[in-house]
Amino acid sequence: MIGVSLSRWTMSYFAAALLALVAAEVMMAIGYGFPSAALRAPETLILVHMVAIGWLSLLMCGALFQFVPVLVARPLHSNTLPLPTLLLLLAGFAALILGFLQLAGDVDPSPPCFVLAGALLGLGFALVLWNLARTLWAASTRPLPARFVVVGLIGVAATAALGIIFALVFGGATSYGPFVLLMEKGLPLHVIAGLGGWLTFTAIGVSYRLLAMFMLAPELDRTSTKAALRLGAAALGVAVLGGTAAVLLGVDVEFVLLAAGILGLASLALYGADVLHLYRTRKRRNIELNSRMAIPALASLAASVVLTVVLLAFGRLPEHVGAVVFLMAFGWLSGLGLAQLYKIVAFLTWLECYGPVLGKMQTPRVQDLVVEARALKWFRLYFLAVWSGTILLVVGYAPAFQALAALMLVATGGIVTELVRTRRLADVKAVAQLQAGIRKPRLLFSLSHQT
Repeated sequence: MIGVSLSRWTMSYFAAALLALVAAEVMMAIGYGFPSAALRAPETLILVHMVAIGWLSLLMCGALFQFVPVLVARPLHSNTLPLPTLLLLLAGFAALILGFLQLAGDVDPSPPCFVLAGALLGLGFALVLWNLARTLWAASTRPLPARFVVVGLIGVAATAALGIIFALVFGGATSYGPFVLLMEKGLPLHVIAGLGGWLTFTAIGVSYRLLAMFMLAPELDRTSTKAALRLGAAALGVAVLGGTAAVLLGVDVEFVLLAAGILGLASLALYGADVLHLYRTRKRRNIELNSRMAIPALASLAASVVLTVVLLAFGRLPEHVGAVVFLMAFGWLSGLGLAQLYKIVAFLTWLECYGPVLGKMQTPRVQDLVVEARALKWFRLYFLAVWSGTILLVVGYAPAFQALAALMLVATGGIVTELVRTRRLADVKAVAQLQAGIRKPRLLFSLSHQT
């Protein structure tokens, strides 16, 4: 990444995202939302969007503003837009939470919060798409990981479009028949576009690049990788476009989703084979904590696929869909996100502090900014709690699930503390902190420069 500008506001996105993750875990620990409430209850919808928008989407947006330029070797189209984009997303997210509280009868119903949320979130995600799409469009070449990101961006557009329709109907701004029909029957399409298209597809693209980079493995340009991209994109097209058409035409959507599921399963199987290839062909034999902790996250993805297939075979998927979504959101996406965040924060902090003086004086290594042995126990506790929580959701024992959610909260608090220590150079020897030309980084933003 030498020669690439640091994204000034990526750390702000990460901080807001981590606050939302902690808030979501507090809600689960005190029994707010699923499984103590029904899946479609307003309390559950608040919890779900706290995770999907507040945590995962902000994390992904912040990461993409930094890594899309790296993927295509071009500067970000606009370094000015990420801050107003973040403010729009946060304002829209707050309005959406207030809208769900109105739905629950907990706040005054008169302000049109759902309409406001649709407008603010729509504009915020439009700016994300504009900035990243212009960056990708201007690139002379787009390697395979970047093409996964392109599909992921199409996924966020579909997710946001369906979400805005739902918000307008929820808020009473429209009673247009097709929109009402989509709100009543299109929730699975919204979830698939968000979890599958936007978050999982983008995470796959970023993981191809990050795992290869941090393990010194060869960049993938294999037939299986291309097939995973095509099959996954086809699965999303069938699910979202085909599913929407089926809903509007009054056709049973289950057959459409089954066809999309088969395509998606094949795509994920190829992705799994590619990841195994990356680990086997790596040049770095002793891999760092972020690469080691990617393994339980990937195992969670595989487990969620197996769980889905088993429940589907026994006709129990509708009954336990909450457990599958929980494992996807916290085992796969959040687990991978926290693991890579541990390295990304250290790497970007190192670039910001020591990149400008590289070659001019002795500098610490990236690994010297972290203490992996201390962080390892928090990651172990986190994954243990998530996997145990999934089992409890399947067997339907909510009180014990709350205890495990509390353990997730403790583990996340430990990981966040490690990230703050890294950002403050707390584990770097004092002499390396104080050399001339080196300034301690700000906690919530980076000093943009060429590194």
